[in-house]
Amino acid sequence: MWLNPEEVLLKNALKLWVTERSNDFFLLQRRRGHGEPTGRITGLLVGALDTVLDSNARVTPFRILLQVPGSQISWVIASGAAIEEVNKHWDWLVHNLLHSLSVFENKEDVASFVKGKVKGLIAEEVQGRQAAQEEDPEKFREALMKFELRFGLPSSEKLVTFYSCCCWKGRVPRQGFLYLSINHMAFYSFLLGKEVKFVIPWAEMTGLERVSTGLMTEAIRVNTRQRQREFSMFLNLDEAFRVIGQLADIALRRLLDSEGLELDRVLQQPTRITKRILEEQALREYVLALFRLPRGERLHEVASCSVWTPHARCHTAGTLYTTDSYLCFCSREEGSCILLIPLSEVLSIEKAESTSSLPNPVIVSLRTKKAFQLIELQDRDELVGSLSCRLKALQWKQSMFRSKKERSVSSPTPYYTFYYDTGFSDEEEIEEQVLRNTVNSEALMTAFHQNQPGANGNKSMEQVKERLWDDHFSEFGRGVHMFRTEKIQRLVAMGIPESLRGELWMTLSDASSELESHQGYYTNLVQKSMGQSNLATEEIERDLHRSLPDHPAFQNPTGIAALRRVLTAYAHRNPKIGYCQSMNILASVLLLYAKEEEAFWLLVAVCERMLPDYFNRRVIGAQVDQSVFEELIRERLPELAEHVPDLSSLSSVSLSWFLTLFLSVLPFHSAVCVVDCFFFHGIKAIFQLGLAVLEANAAQLSASIDDGQALMILTSFLDQVGSKESSCFPSSPPAAEESGCSSDADHPAVAHANITDLINESYEKFGDLTVRQIERLRCRHRIRVLQAHEDTTKENALRLVAPDVSLPAELLADVYDLFKTEHFISLYWGDSSSAAAAEAAAWSYGVSGRSYMERQYRLDRPQFKSLYGLLVPWPGGSNQHADTVANRTFTLLDQDQDNLVTFREFAGWLDALYCEEFNEKIQLLYRLHIPPALTESEDDPSVMKSPLLSTTRPLCVNLPSDAGGGVKDYQEQLKQMLEDLAKKKEKDVEKPLPLMNQWEFIQFCKTLYSMFHGDPEENDLFQAIATVTSLVLQIGEAGHRGGHGSGSEVTGQEELKGAQPAQVASESAGGGRGGLAAEKEWTVSYAQILASLLTEQALVNFFEKPVDLSALIAVAREKQYHQRVGLLTLQQGR
Repeated sequence: MWLNPEEVLLKNALKLWVTERSNDFFLLQRRRGHGEPTGRITGLLVGALDTVLDSNARVTPFRILLQVPGSQISWVIASGAAIEEVNKHWDWLVHNLLHSLSVFENKEDVASFVKGKVKGLIAEEVQGRQAAQEEDPEKFREALMKFELRFGLPSSEKLVTFYSCCCWKGRVPRQGFLYLSINHMAFYSFLLGKEVKFVIPWAEMTGLERVSTGLMTEAIRVNTRQRQREFSMFLNLDEAFRVIGQLADIALRRLLDSEGLELDRVLQQPTRITKRILEEQALREYVLALFRLPRGERLHEVASCSVWTPHARCHTAGTLYTTDSYLCFCSREEGSCILLIPLSEVLSIEKAESTSSLPNPVIVSLRTKKAFQLIELQDRDELVGSLSCRLKALQWKQSMFRSKKERSVSSPTPYYTFYYDTGFSDEEEIEEQVLRNTVNSEALMTAFHQNQPGANGNKSMEQVKERLWDDHFSEFGRGVHMFRTEKIQRLVAMGIPESLRGELWMTLSDASSELESHQGYYTNLVQKSMGQSNLATEEIERDLHRSLPDHPAFQNPTGIAALRRVLTAYAHRNPKIGYCQSMNILASVLLLYAKEEEAFWLLVAVCERMLPDYFNRRVIGAQVDQSVFEELIRERLPELAEHVPDLSSLSSVSLSWFLTLFLSVLPFHSAVCVVDCFFFHGIKAIFQLGLAVLEANAAQLSASIDDGQALMILTSFLDQVGSKESSCFPSSPPAAEESGCSSDADHPAVAHANITDLINESYEKFGDLTVRQIERLRCRHRIRVLQAHEDTTKENALRLVAPDVSLPAELLADVYDLFKTEHFISLYWGDSSSAAAAEAAAWSYGVSGRSYMERQYRLDRPQFKSLYGLLVPWPGGSNQHADTVANRTFTLLDQDQDNLVTFREFAGWLDALYCEEFNEKIQLLYRLHIPPALTESEDDPSVMKSPLLSTTRPLCVNLPSDAGGGVKDYQEQLKQMLEDLAKKKEKDVEKPLPLMNQWEFIQFCKTLYSMFHGDPEENDLFQAIATVTSLVLQIGEAGHRGGHGSGSEVTGQEELKGAQPAQVASESAGGGRGGLAAEKEWTVSYAQILASLLTEQALVNFFEKPVDLSALIAVAREKQYHQRVGLLTLQQGR
């Protein structure tokens, strides 16, 4: 196959490769050891090396090199596993390129020409492979050509699919084609001689919905910040709606929150996305959510089958899903029968003899001497073969892990780690330190019971529940692989007995499999994490005593220490999440009913599988579910939605319901029953219960007059929700009841509700809500939530910049959009390194490097130069010198020298060009022609041979440390910095600019001449600048002749002092300035240049002439894409 040309050293290549065929420009080589007799030592060594390498790193045995005569560097352009394949490529090169290469005089052009041809061949192959995957390859290939031709986007903008549809403009439909690519949706129509085409970046989409009006049967409405567009008359509207939502969701997660949201590895490489990949990904997301599997699981096979269900005494039809580590079965009616079998529990997978009553049977045998029978499996042989291979690999991995564990010497529990605090000699303190680092081997509830009245009645109720569960285990099985049916749903709704709660939580969440496969992991994690101090541990320490403070287990050092270990270990395991508020409440409840190590793995299951993206820095997952909950209220409770038009208040009240699983709002025993349902049904249980709570209070909420009253209604209701164990004795504090007495006149008292009845009611009325519906809603609403965060980021940026500039708010917002689009273009079409650098630059972190501060877009040099050419106010922006000035401007604005320009710096530059007075504009031009903006090497402006400081920012001085008073020096420096900040503007005004030497003034004149090209008053301006140049030259010569005495007649004594640094700099670099000796150069000041320019009215008029920035921004929007496409194409072609 053809490869992207990659450099290799020829002398190194000959050690491992043998040349089979060659000519002046190409080599066909064979890997040593391949196809040779086995006796040769070199072949054995190379063969052994290739065998040891991982399969992904192994080298193909044949390759073709491009070589330039006289050079030691070659390029690999093709490779293959068989000589026949490589010979085809060789013949193509010989017949199509070899004769053409002899006409090139410059050998470097040969390499560029061949590499370009090879890249073109690769592009054709990629397009052909992509088209071949579609249902109609020829039709897709034709659509791909039209897409590239009509919209002018680069070839890296991969087309995913296209649809024939109508785009509505008011009441007028326009028939055309909707093209969906990895970064954009584009529409094209040519009807009755009128062409309509537009491109909408996914990054600009703010909403997606299905609508139905009188004119259109059903349409897809796409909302952006500027407008909304409606598309209808799809042949398959459901598919188009799903694909648009998926592509927008993937793009926004990749572009707007790559640091926080988890994205599948396949989707992190946009060029691999196809329509088929999207379908597979949607199915995978559904399976992960339905069975609550680890996010890294890959879906392998999907097959219809029937499973023998002993409790029903029949075969139950459904679908089998196989992943890396699981066999998952779901009946046709989602939730009526679910079976989850970890491969780690499987002993064998065998085919049985097929009969008429049992077609294509497969027997799955478990280590617990239990077996499951699957029948009616299509492609049984392939399925069993694939599963057997994965099972053998997993069993080999487990055996290696066990043997390694047996060889290692591990300390038995309880074990001790580094002390959290050190330096204490008191025996009680030492005992507390040991307690902090000793893992509990039992659940806290076994030692700390919350004594309540009616304990005898509670015990009898517990015994009844235990008997019911024992009966269930005997009929449906016990452990992860038990059948999960509607019967277990009823048992869970009653509340799991305390003696079984920890076991069933581990079983229902399958945290038990994680624990089994990671023996000793928690032990090592605690040893590594305890004793460390960072932001996460500080927040954990703050919240430890706020976690269930009324429970005796957390009024005791034992419970607090266990909670500290679990939270600290998890923060160490997953630094991307670290620690978030509400994790302490959840972990404390887990510790009550599960052993400490089990509680850790339950926390892992909740944070990483069952509530994905909930506990990242911006709580995106919880906000998405709030938005989904709001739509469900409109859909399922229309009367309440009609009386409460703004449902955002209700959804915001429910945020704590989702984050803490009702633990923070319900009495303890009632809330634990909700956690039981959550571990059985996942987030679906929380949605259902939330809807049931709102329905129970719908009448009062509809009559409420404000958000505060609605909050009191819900709080009062939830406080009174009891369980059968504690229905007469709510464990919530009576403060709510006391405060509610004064509001009895406003709304009637709420009757006591029972949590079991409330849960059963939620299942009866809202149980038809499926996991598939929730996942589709999440996909759409994530778009809205991410864009809301993006709007907040924009508002914050504009609020910070607006006081420092005079640009109108509307124009400043438009400039921000251009600035952000420039960043996105690099993510769209830049190479992988530039895209990664651009995305890394968009995040700002604290001193620790981990604590997230804000998202802030910044531009590198090529991005800035692109915007410079679009927004610079004077003509001549396309000539060569304009590129030089753009480089100098970037260097000047890059004050912290990180090769990035912030929006604040960019807006300040634009403000100086468009809103400042004549003298401020000249001052900006003046600064562009003195260090640090003007460097000795214009070819590489980033390289500065002398470390010159910017004159536009406060100087940070490192004070000497020889006095020994480090603290005092630091305080004095801090005080001085505060004074500098307070008087920044005054200092900027009073501080004179460095003087400009002769070479710098020549560059200044070049810039002025280049600015006037294309201006209507060009001749007058050239004459004026010639006059000014002559005048300044005379001033400089006069100052130079008389400037060696006590001072210059023209400049004052202070200006001469200010000139010294610039003179020293120019003396150090004088050798590179066209033969001008540094000691003979003269200098002029900013005031002298400004005065000289003021003598020519034509120049004053030129700089004071108003320029319509809004018009330039409008043009920039149109040109930005195509200009950057050309630049990026050139960069990638080099």
